[in-house]
Amino acid sequence: MTATDSALTALSQGWCALSLLHGRIEAHIERALQAGHGLSVREYSLLDVLSRQHNGPGGHLRMHQVADSVVLSQSATTRLVSRLEDRGLLSRYLCDTDRRGIYTDVSEAGLALLAAARPTNDAALREALDEAAANPALAPLVAAVEAIGPREAGPRS
Repeated sequence: MTATDSALTALSQGWCALSLLHGRIEAHIERALQAGHGLSVREYSLLDVLSRQHNGPGGHLRMHQVADSVVLSQSATTRLVSRLEDRGLLSRYLCDTDRRGIYTDVSEAGLALLAAARPTNDAALREALDEAAANPALAPLVAAVEAIGPREAGPRS
């Protein structure tokens, strides 16, 4: 085994640990959101991303930007948006300046559900991180996540 092989093996092990941590956190949050609010993690994430939009230049996201924000393909995002629209949690409309652009806004019902679900999401995240911190292979990753402080809101891409 060469030094490069060792480095790649370590990198692979780190990636596996990160993937494991992500999977455990997502599953824990999914159970809590489903039980408490009838929301999936993806639905919650989509409502959260869209709730941060505002009117004015750069205030709305096009569907491809939404897809990037929730880490889904454009087609999967469109299906997710349609499901939430059918539930009355958001609406779509054409951009005033570019008729090819479609924007999505969270409805009052969607904002209320998001507000009710946020404490559940936050508590489930905390529980999942605390549980993962007890695992020596995951503890350094948990510490890294916890070390990331609030970020300044920067310009959107």
